[in-house]
Amino acid sequence: QVQLVESGGGLVQPGGSLRLSCVGSGFEFSSYVMNWYRQAPGKERNLIADISSSGRLTNYADSVKGRFTISRDNAKNTVYLQMNSLKPEDTAMYYCQVMDNSGPGTQVTVSL
Repeated sequence: QVQLVESGGGLVQPGGSLRLSCVGSGFEFSSYVMNWYRQAPGKERNLIADISSSGRLTNYADSVKGRFTISRDNAKNTVYLQMNSLKPEDTAMYYCQVMDNSGPGTQVTVSL
């Protein structure tokens, strides 16, 4: 079955950086669009970035455009989210998703 495992979250100061990773298994990773979502406490889960199966096409939510970069390594079945210039409002649980499946998430907290 499809499994996704996110990692790389943590506590970081405003202006800092983190790189999230998500390893997928149980499906042909290189054939699927991969997505990163995030959900802050009490708020909806929102799509923030997606990447085509080849990695050549990417899309970003306005809230992260210019600060976050999504990438993938199909040889490693891994999708990444490089997050720079982090803000307190980026604090959320971050999930990768493929089709209707997502992982357990990784917590990102941006605070002094």
